[in-house]
Amino acid sequence: MLRRHELRPAPLALRTVTMNSLHRFIKVVDAVNDWVGRTVAWLTLGCVVTCFAVVVLRYAFNVGFPWMQELYVWQHAAVFMAGAGYTMLHRGHVNVDVMYGRLGDRGKAWIDILGTLFFLFPWLAILAVTSAPFVLSSWSIREASATADGMPGLYLLKSLLWVLCTLLFVQGLAMIARRSLYLAGHGIVDHDEDKVTDERL
Repeated sequence: MLRRHELRPAPLALRTVTMNSLHRFIKVVDAVNDWVGRTVAWLTLGCVVTCFAVVVLRYAFNVGFPWMQELYVWQHAAVFMAGAGYTMLHRGHVNVDVMYGRLGDRGKAWIDILGTLFFLFPWLAILAVTSAPFVLSSWSIREASATADGMPGLYLLKSLLWVLCTLLFVQGLAMIARRSLYLAGHGIVDHDEDKVTDERL
């Protein structure tokens, strides 16, 4: 029969498993959003090249292709929506800094957790729910561009709204997990803020 003191390591072992699971979760989410962001970033080059081609064809050769004029807009939309998780990962979103910068590290961790729970997640839920009829109706008819000779597969572009919600949601969970680990004394290396895009008002 085990004595009482022999049962004490169990909570410690459980905490270790939990911490390791959170570490793995954070690493997986970070890796996914980093890969997605770096991949869709190439569409910015495609956007520039396509826009340049549209201008040259129109003004130099008096030729226009409606699908090409829509293509660079779609590329920009894909970068913005699919790259939102990457931007959050690298803390590239604009922050309205009233007191955040004056707080210590633990205070900042709590602000990040509460801000994610009470601002980011509700906004994502509203966006996902309100866009559902918009996206589902588009899928039901396999919607294409309303412009003659425009881009096909408009329903795929509209579906990026849910991609944005999904990637931001899991990155928000990773943010909460990362800050919770720090508060528990098990902080992990965070991504440095981009000195160019980290704007605070």
